[in-house]
Amino acid sequence: MSQLWSPNVRELTPYVPGEQPREKLIKLNTNENPYPPAPGVERVLREFSADHLRRYPDPTSSALRKALAQALGTTSANVFAGNGSDEVLALAFQAFFRQDKPLAMPDISYSFYPVYCRMYDIDSQRFALDDQWRVDLDALASDSGGVIFANPNAPTGHGHGREAIAALLDKVTDRVVLVDEAYVDFGGESAVPLVERYPNLLVTGTFSKSRSLAGLRLGYAVGSPELIEGLTRVKDSFNSYPVDALASAIGIAALEDGDYFEATRQAVITTRERTRQRLDDLGFEVLPSQTNFVLASHPKHDAAQLFVGLRERGILVRHFNTETLRDHLRISIGTDDEMDSLIEVLSELCR
Repeated sequence: MSQLWSPNVRELTPYVPGEQPREKLIKLNTNENPYPPAPGVERVLREFSADHLRRYPDPTSSALRKALAQALGTTSANVFAGNGSDEVLALAFQAFFRQDKPLAMPDISYSFYPVYCRMYDIDSQRFALDDQWRVDLDALASDSGGVIFANPNAPTGHGHGREAIAALLDKVTDRVVLVDEAYVDFGGESAVPLVERYPNLLVTGTFSKSRSLAGLRLGYAVGSPELIEGLTRVKDSFNSYPVDALASAIGIAALEDGDYFEATRQAVITTRERTRQRLDDLGFEVLPSQTNFVLASHPKHDAAQLFVGLRERGILVRHFNTETLRDHLRISIGTDDEMDSLIEVLSELCR
């Protein structure tokens, strides 16, 4: 370990992303969308003038924020744009959660949250899920320096409805409540309409999942102008030009094609429910999901061995080697053909 590193860097345990294999596999491990981006995205790529790249992009991402506001039913003043929701989350941790009290979060959720806490020297208080593997909103309402959770949650898949989020916000009025909606388009209910009523609510989202743009890195936040200003202050102290001109144009094109978005979103949902039933038929215990993945375990087969067996047969899923999740596989939803292949191999492995 290098002595040239800052002390906090030596103490970090970085986030471990899902494997991005070089060999050709059926890739069901990182919750990418199985369908390509909207057709307008390809047109932008063909027609974008390289001459635009000699100038800095709009530091306020005004055109993209306007398109996001229209798609989300809010105003540009309530929208912030960044390079993927991970960057937006990192800015939010710096802007809102460096408090005297710990940040409240579920103990099973997006594993980047505790990494950011260590990175920015933020204490955290982590609460267990309830007996149905749902985020316990009553526990998160306890005294803290802020609240963060994914809704629907990752990697468990459950999502709370808008009324439940509102009930939490009625209890937590003096701290920022961040609702991470990376997966909301696959069956969840967005909390964005609550932003007008609750000035301490910040909702984050991404183009990586339902907009099929994981390779682009584009994310956003929706909140009161006060919260957006806080994010902007941190952004402008770090990188005042976060969203490049090409990414902005692609994001706008993706937002403009509502019919394509709806068609692919529904296709993923339909395939997910079909897959859940077929896994159940094989004896798996599958948690209900409002995301583009399922979390499954088999009472008679070791998850790690199933993971290895699938990979040996050309299918990659995600196995978390942690105490709470080691018995489970997280399976991203692919095309119908890809899920047929998954079920075929699992049928063989689970005989």
